[in-house]
This record gives sequence, structure tokens and C-alpha cells, in this order.
Amino acid sequence: MTIEKQMRQPPSLTLRLTLLFAIAAAIVLTGFGWIIERSIERHFAIEDDAELESVAHAVSQTLANHDATSSPVALAQRFNDVLVGHHGTVLHITTPDGYTLFSSPGGPDLSSLNQTTFGNDTNDKIRHWSDAKHTYRVLTRRLEENTTTQRHYTMSVAVAINSHLRFLDHFRLTLWLMVASGTVLMGLMGWIAVRRGHAPLHTIITQIHRISANELNTRLSPEAVPRELTDLANSFNDMLARMEEAFQRLSNFSADIAHELRTPVTSLLTQTQVALSQSRSNDEYREILYSNIEEYERMAQMISDMLFLAKADNGQYQLNHTDVDLAKETRDLFEYYEAWAEERGVTLALHGKVTMPADRLMLRRVLSNLLSNAIRHTPSDNTVHVRLEQLSEETISISVENPGPAIPAEHIPRLFNRFHRVDASRHRSDEGAGLGLSIAKSIIDIHGGTIDVESTEKCTRFRVILHKRH
Repeated sequence: MTIEKQMRQPPSLTLRLTLLFAIAAAIVLTGFGWIIERSIERHFAIEDDAELESVAHAVSQTLANHDATSSPVALAQRFNDVLVGHHGTVLHITTPDGYTLFSSPGGPDLSSLNQTTFGNDTNDKIRHWSDAKHTYRVLTRRLEENTTTQRHYTMSVAVAINSHLRFLDHFRLTLWLMVASGTVLMGLMGWIAVRRGHAPLHTIITQIHRISANELNTRLSPEAVPRELTDLANSFNDMLARMEEAFQRLSNFSADIAHELRTPVTSLLTQTQVALSQSRSNDEYREILYSNIEEYERMAQMISDMLFLAKADNGQYQLNHTDVDLAKETRDLFEYYEAWAEERGVTLALHGKVTMPADRLMLRRVLSNLLSNAIRHTPSDNTVHVRLEQLSEETISISVENPGPAIPAEHIPRLFNRFHRVDASRHRSDEGAGLGLSIAKSIIDIHGGTIDVESTEKCTRFRVILHKRH
């Protein structure tokens, strides 16, 4: 399995960048090599063509000034004089009937070129031609004699290019060896450059390896890394900050769970031990069992709340959307809390009426948690106000307001944290397990809404904003 995973793993960034360096170097050097090679070939061709044109022009002038009374020997001497200074150049001239007017002594037989080059075509012909010993660059041209007969001749001028070809062969070999060597060298230099360029990454990796659950406060220094890695360092620091906060919440959550469960378990254990310490009547045992039931119910509710929060955190809760009449749900809750509110001397008031597509039981639970929280913290002879507002066609607002002492500012950011209590000394039976506001926030988050709190010396207001989903 490990081998297969390694085989499927993409190549390293160093290898890919090194290959890119090598490929880029190969393309650039090959392009330059091809340009240089073509330039040298063109240079030799231009030189050879200039020499051929020079000889052809001189031969043309000689024929134009040719006197019909001149002897063939004198004419041949003139052609030999034309070739003086043109090393490796040979000349062959024929008449239309195939008679050889002149052919360079010891040179190749170019008569076949003169016979096959021209039909009705009077353009110059330049080509490469080889015999058993040499390779030539040949110019074949039709010339006219400046006489009353207007005789035509076919001339072929050839210059040997063996030395040029040998030079080009040697140059190509040297050039492409240099291109190959340059590609390998650039690849090696690219590998070294990439490795040195990755040094900050290796430093970051080393720092990351040192991070553990006990050292989540470690941070990377954005000023100590290259500019390209600044965003990476900042993002990593932000991630560590979130992890540290989440880990701290998890640690506190575990401690709070243990603390919350220890209280009812200790109470149950103590009551059971006391009950078994001596014989008691049936009524006394029944009273102890009823007392135990209350503790079991508290534990069951706490466990149910924690399971709900776990499902909400992992996106496992499915909403059942229906049109919810929030005014009706609020009035039903008023009836449910009426006895408790009267006992505390608190009045409940509803303002507004809205209907919202949502999960009815979940929204009812949010309203219940906010309403019970408001009643609990409202002084006697005061009123809790629930306001339902249609902010727009798609948005509604639910506000639960109660008079009373302000919530200290340092507690507001953590008010929706699990097991958080503003007054840690308050008895747990008064406030429950401290999960109500956390559950309310989770439910609103699932619905895609927001919940916040404002608290002054006169009033504390929890406000929920919900948007219709299509």
C-alpha cells in the first residue's frame, strides 16, 4: 500500500522546477544554436554566391566582347584568366548544340548540368552538386554572344565547398555538445537554486515539526521569510490561533463536562449511601428515588444537549422546514412559563407578528432558551419584551429584551461558549448546565442566520436575524 501511494504521489516541487529549468534552457539554447548554425550557413552561401556571380559576370563580359575571328585558344586563355584568383572554382561553357566551348582543365564534367538545366527556362539555377571527390555549389546561366549571330551559350560555374561543409559538420557537433552540456549545467544550477530557494520552507517545516498540543502558542515570523511566503506565514499563524482557541475550548469543555457530571453523580452516590446506611420505610425510599430521578433527568438533558451540539458541529442535523408562525409559538411559550414568571413577578409582552419557513421545533427551542434566560435575570415588577419584525421580504428579526444589570463587557464575546456562566458562583440548579445559549447559536447557525447580544445598564437584548431560503 505504501509503495502504491508513493508511486501515485506527484513528483517533488524541486524535481519539477529543475525539469522546467532544464527544458527552458534546452529550448533557448537549441533556438540560439539553430539561429547561429543558419547564420553561418547563410554566410558561407552568400560568400559562395558572390564568387559565382563574380566569375559569371566576367565570363559574360568576355563573351559579350568576343570577336568571332578570335581563335579558340585565345578565348580559352581569356576564360583561364577570369578564373585566376578564384581558388577551387571551375567553369564549363557549352553551345546550344552541345559543343563544349570551354571546360576548366582537371575540373569535374559539368556538361550534364548544362544539357538538363534549361528548356525554355532562362532563370539562373544555383544548386549543390557532387562528384566522387568533391561537393560544389553550382551556378548555371544562359549567356549571349555579342555578335551578329546572337549565339547562346550555357555556362556552369562551380565552387568547391568541401571545407565549408567540414567546418559546418565540426561546428554542429561542437554546438550541440555545448547545448547538451549547457542544458545539463542549467538543470544542475536550477536544482541548486531551487534547493537554496526552498531553504525558508525547510525552516518553516522544522518549526512546524516542533509544534505540539503543549506548544500551540508557537508562531512564525512573517518578517523573517521571503515576501512570497509572508501570506503563508500569516495564514499558518491564523490557523494556529484558531487551533489554540479550539483546543482550549475543547480542554475547557472536557473539564466542564467532568465537573457538570460529577455533581449529580456525587449527589446520587451520597444519597444512595445514606439510604443504605440504615433501614428505612417505603415512603423514605420512595422520596430518595424521586430525588434521584431529578438528578437523572438533569444528566439526561445535559447528555441530550451535548449530543445535539456534536451533531450540529458536524453538520449531521437535518432541518424540517415548515412555515412557522412565530407569534403563536411565542404565545405558547408565554403560557408554559406563565407560572414561573408570576412567581418571580415578571410580565411577558409580545410585539409584532411574522411567519418564517424554518424548523419549528428548533426555533421554538431558541425562543424557549432566550425567554427562560430573560425571565431568570429580570428583576421583579418588570417586563420581558419579545419583538417580531419583518425587516424585508426575505429577512426577519426576533428580539428578546429584559431589564436588569448589564452583562460585563468581558463576558459578551464568550457568552455563547459552552458551559460559560457570567456568575460562576451561581448555583447550577439556577442556571442549568450553561448550554442554552450555545444551543441557540448552533440552531441559528444551522438556519444560516445570526444571533448577537447588546447589554446596557437599563436593558439586555438578544437579537436573532433569519433569512428565507429558496
